Amino acid sequence: MNYIEAIRVALQSLWANKLRSVLTLFGVVIGVGAVIAVVTFVSGINDYVAKKIFNLGADVFIVAKMSAVETNVDHFLEAEKRKNLDMEDYQSVVDACQHCQLVGALMQGGGKVKRNEQSINDTNIQGITPSIATILDTDLTSGRMISDTDLNNHIQVAVVGTDIVDHLLAGGDPLGKEIRVDGWTYQVIGVGKKKGKTLGQSADNYVLIPITVYLKKYGAHNHSITIWGKASATGIPLNQAIDEARVGLRSHRHDRPGQEDSFEIETNASLLGIWSGLSNTFFMATIGIAAVSLVVGGIVIMNIMLVSVTERTREIGIRKALGARRDDVLLQFLIESVILALLGGAIGVLGGIVLAKGVTAIIGMPSSIKLWAVFAGLTVAATVGVFFGVYPARKAARLDPIVALRFEM
Repeated sequence: MNYIEAIRVALQSLWANKLRSVLTLFGVVIGVGAVIAVVTFVSGINDYVAKKIFNLGADVFIVAKMSAVETNVDHFLEAEKRKNLDMEDYQSVVDACQHCQLVGALMQGGGKVKRNEQSINDTNIQGITPSIATILDTDLTSGRMISDTDLNNHIQVAVVGTDIVDHLLAGGDPLGKEIRVDGWTYQVIGVGKKKGKTLGQSADNYVLIPITVYLKKYGAHNHSITIWGKASATGIPLNQAIDEARVGLRSHRHDRPGQEDSFEIETNASLLGIWSGLSNTFFMATIGIAAVSLVVGGIVIMNIMLVSVTERTREIGIRKALGARRDDVLLQFLIESVILALLGGAIGVLGGIVLAKGVTAIIGMPSSIKLWAVFAGLTVAATVGVFFGVYPARKAARLDPIVALRFEM
């Protein structure tokens, strides 16, 4: 029997028992679908994080009280006990980092913005130095950015995101209008370029104010600033700028020789490395759960194939009596098992992609279809079909043709 004939006979056999075949697919469909959906989500989020969240650039570093992505509980608790970073720490980095092109400071928290009787909640209020806007490549559609004059004179001005304009300042030029942020009045001097959504949350609901005004309003005792540094464009390695900042901070904060830094310095590479470790752990855990479903699906396929062998015992006897060899019978049942698994895999791949894209459309979670994942899902499905189909196929191939012909259900 050639392969084409074997596939044709296998399809006829499966079509003759449509309901049973469909029910047999469920385990494989769920397992492969879960794998594809997880890979699609993880790939999409990784791409999004790399491009939108941790896209600091190869020449930027961040100094903070504690890591933005903490994976060790003990280290997290220890970091919480550290002294907050303040504007004096920021100035020490400015003075020490001779190979920094720019150094900026940032503080942020949530707040409420009002104008007349309208308001918007959960707004990201950021106190910044002017250099932060350059480091973060903050673009404006109108107006100007916060300046050193605003900073030094504690002027209550604000640059706002498009959500603030749409909800509170629609119907005219927003520049020059006043808004109230947590009870304080600010004059709008600039409007940021629309950013869209970040993991389903709007990235345009923000207000930028001078960090000196932020500290005056919210206080410095319960807040730690984040210091941003950008290495100079003269070919100096980023590590050299980081070392200068570290030496200046350790000296200012009186960190003893041999003692760990009382702060964290992170780069784009380090943040992405931490995130990659977290996403890989999540990925492996989910794949393990999906593997259980695949095993269950494989066992169901084995059971159904054993039932099929029993039902078709006389058919097997007739085939052998007409000259079919053991390998022909083995191939026949093995192909049926693989086709069942592949059909389940194909449906699972489509289902996983539809699920992922549906979630993306509903809540905005990033997703990215990877071709290798599709091939991997189909390969895994075929492997399940072969592995769990071997035993029923061998049992069918070893049947004695005379005993098989005498068999009655």
